[in-house]
Amino acid sequence: MTKTLVIAEKPSVAQDIVRALTPVAGKFEKHEDHFENDRYVVTSAVGHLVEIQAPEQFDVKRGKWSFAHLPVIPPYFDLKPVDKTKSRLNAVVKQAKRKDVTELINACDAGREGELIFRLIEQYAGGSKPLGKPVKRLWLQSMTPQAIRDGFESLRSEQQMEGLASAARSRSEADWLVGINGTRAMTAFNSRDGGFFLTTVGRVQTPTLSLVVEREEKIRKFISRDYWEIHATFGAEAGEYPAKWFDPKWKKGEDPEAKADRVWSAAEAQAIANAVRGKQATVTEESKPTTQASPLLFDLTSLQREANGKFGFSAKTTLALAQSLYERHKALTYPRTDSRALPEDYLPVAKQTFEMLADSGMRHLAPHALTALNNNYIRPSKRIFDNSKVSDHFAIIPTTQAPSGLSEAEQKLYDLVVRRFMAVFFPSAEYTVTTRISTVAPHSFKTEGKVLVKPGWLAIYGKEAADEVEGGKDGDKGQNLVPVKLGEMVNTLQVDPKGLKTKPPARYSEATLLGAMESAGKQIDDDELREAMQEKGLGTPATRAAIIEGLLTEKYMLREGREIIPTAKAFQLMTLLRGLEVEELCRAELTGEWEYKLSQMEKGQLSREAFMQEIAAMTERMVKKAKEYDRDTIPGDYATLESPCPNCGGVVKENYRRYACVGKAGGEGCGFSFGKSPAGRTFETAEAEQLLRDKKIGPLEGFRSKAGWPFTSEIVIKYDDEAHNYKLEFDFGDDKNAEESGELVEFEDASLGACPICGSEVHEHGSNYVCSKAVPTAAQPTPSCTFKSGKIILQQPVEREQMTKLLETGKTDLLDKFVSMRTRRNFKAHLAWDKEAGKVNFEFAPSKFPPRKPAAGAAAKTGAASAAKTGAAAKKAPAKKAAAKTAAAKAPRKAAAGKAPSAALAAVIGTEPVARPEAVKKMWEYIKAHNLQDPKDKRTIVADDKLRAVFGKDSAGMFELAGILGNHLGGDA
Repeated sequence: MTKTLVIAEKPSVAQDIVRALTPVAGKFEKHEDHFENDRYVVTSAVGHLVEIQAPEQFDVKRGKWSFAHLPVIPPYFDLKPVDKTKSRLNAVVKQAKRKDVTELINACDAGREGELIFRLIEQYAGGSKPLGKPVKRLWLQSMTPQAIRDGFESLRSEQQMEGLASAARSRSEADWLVGINGTRAMTAFNSRDGGFFLTTVGRVQTPTLSLVVEREEKIRKFISRDYWEIHATFGAEAGEYPAKWFDPKWKKGEDPEAKADRVWSAAEAQAIANAVRGKQATVTEESKPTTQASPLLFDLTSLQREANGKFGFSAKTTLALAQSLYERHKALTYPRTDSRALPEDYLPVAKQTFEMLADSGMRHLAPHALTALNNNYIRPSKRIFDNSKVSDHFAIIPTTQAPSGLSEAEQKLYDLVVRRFMAVFFPSAEYTVTTRISTVAPHSFKTEGKVLVKPGWLAIYGKEAADEVEGGKDGDKGQNLVPVKLGEMVNTLQVDPKGLKTKPPARYSEATLLGAMESAGKQIDDDELREAMQEKGLGTPATRAAIIEGLLTEKYMLREGREIIPTAKAFQLMTLLRGLEVEELCRAELTGEWEYKLSQMEKGQLSREAFMQEIAAMTERMVKKAKEYDRDTIPGDYATLESPCPNCGGVVKENYRRYACVGKAGGEGCGFSFGKSPAGRTFETAEAEQLLRDKKIGPLEGFRSKAGWPFTSEIVIKYDDEAHNYKLEFDFGDDKNAEESGELVEFEDASLGACPICGSEVHEHGSNYVCSKAVPTAAQPTPSCTFKSGKIILQQPVEREQMTKLLETGKTDLLDKFVSMRTRRNFKAHLAWDKEAGKVNFEFAPSKFPPRKPAAGAAAKTGAASAAKTGAAAKKAPAKKAAAKTAAAKAPRKAAAGKAPSAALAAVIGTEPVARPEAVKKMWEYIKAHNLQDPKDKRTIVADDKLRAVFGKDSAGMFELAGILGNHLGGDA
């Protein structure tokens, strides 16, 4: 009997499909990686299992950051498994190749990414030739069992999905071409003078960054201007009311800051106030009814914006919560949507949803649902039900399934969606808006009052709506107005000029940045107009959160509260791209056009070939511009530092690559300069100022070695006798070798607590926390204690409060910003005092997964303090390979053991078998004990006779150690 293989995007969706199909297709048997019955085999990916790569003959492994190998534009793309999910890929491919499987169903998420995930798996399964099995598409926009069964009744053909598949592949390949070539070209350009300055760019990432940089440039260049408003209080028979002066003849001109109620001099404002004070005014007023419709239903971007504004949720957090409500709780429809309308046949489902809400027991929502049902509010409306505005998915709304067991954050987001869903069916809110003009000839004062007559949809938001029309001040819209009789003269009781200043544009929050991405930088507040523009936006609703997070991870932007601020690295990238005239990577509108073309491709209105030719041409031009740039420096808006040159007292100015002395007025520079981005980390202007002023700064994190490893260091400016000038150097601590130099230390800070070794006071000193008896002091010139722990460990800052806690209780809180030097991934751990080892070590929180059997040779803990000083990565001992498959099958697996050191290495670390991480650790203990670090460059180890036999040369870099030692660890012990 033949079977159909169903491939879902995630295991949870595969389980939902099995549950939905069981009543109609029979019981499924559960296997390790799939479910199976007489008709179906159901399995799943875990997101992307396969990614594209250039074929080996068209790419290079060595020297890939060199201009010589750019651009890389392969005629086709190979596929490679994603390393961490290789076993899952093999399991899916195994099912796809089964002889009894004659048809495939793509049940990945309904959208561009879901289409790509399936198509790449199918292509990989086929190998050098197509798999050749017919494919149908399951298109799910809701995860309820009935919706899944309905989806299986109306599967789409492969031909129907061809446009979406072409757009998905084109997006993936375009991002590869622009990202790989752009990043390599800009990195090659920035690394021309030595070092390795990784400069990542992307087809969508970089234009998004340009929006943030351009906004910050406007803020920095903004010059505030003084202006005045004239506020008055008038007295009528029925009471007082406020008003504000305005010029009825004013018309909008070229000055964006000019308004009808602003005057630009204190004298003019005072003259107006003096002219009307104490006089009577005539009153005219006009009242007219107005209505306000509810906002449209949510798509993902508008939901992310609303959740950021109301709750401070990041776009990433909102997407994760919405995905959980859709996938796990079945409470929301598919969230990765760009539509704000529902299909025209969805009216019965909308009614069922209201019935569920009315009967759900959710007291804050049920009464409104009942009101809608009783008053027949759920009716057809083009504003809500419109097939022409539904693309792959429809708007995000609640399903007919009442949720339970929601977290606080999930409940907040669910309520947000439910209220918006109900509000769109409710009548418009009705107001009476009164505009009152009080005239003391020739001056006019305006007062606007707004009274809510019928709340309509605002009733769903309760008190929030009342706030919109209450508490208005100073003549603005909002207040209830006391009545004035027809023909009544009112008295000017009080009039005062109010001095104010114009404000720069606000920084982006995630909410406003998402809005700017959606409209490709055009600021559009109107919902309907923004909807018309969104096909030309930056990225898609499903990818925008990841783009913002990527820019934050690469340190191009920082979050401060709800504001997003670009870093010096971002400004430097924009300066480079503008200087090279690579406008394609700067202009949001242009990238928005590409997104529009991808959406045309989905609809079959544009060929894949035409789009990819355009991307290839742009890539070639971008690399050519960077390769052929021949001027001394990139033009830009550069800073002048306030601190003088330490060598000659001249002025220090910024250029593209460096801060350099340009001499005193009328003179020439003395040659002093320092790079703006040592080891790939760009100085903020304030940091460069501090470094020049104090001749030291740090410790700073975010540096990268030539091999790409992250490290932390202080930076100092020292006098170089050979060059007869000052130069920048890394200082890796060791507290300026105070122990060796005998320089006495005076502690100025308060003690953090008692030393766990000797009970003396622990203080801050340089880049470490140290025992007062671990360094030479006036009270004890010869150190007698060894306690020392880094202030930054594997890029995790250790605050004073945390060290105090460690000294008091034995360990810190759970810290979450450690970065493994081996995997370069973040990890969480406590720092804890290890009495046996006599140092601070990592202590990991209990895993929610069952522990694996420990490797015999693996160390139980990793020395955190040692990692801070040496940059040595904590590694797990490798599992010992079985001698042969047959032996492995017969005998239980043997725990991993260490490896025997060579004779040369044994002379340094002893003859005991060790795993490589333990060998590195022992090697560093030897290096420290014999003071073998080069004093001018702590990353270089100067070999003594024993180390020369190990290194095979006179010196070695710290990052070479692991590789060298690997060659000296021979057979298993």
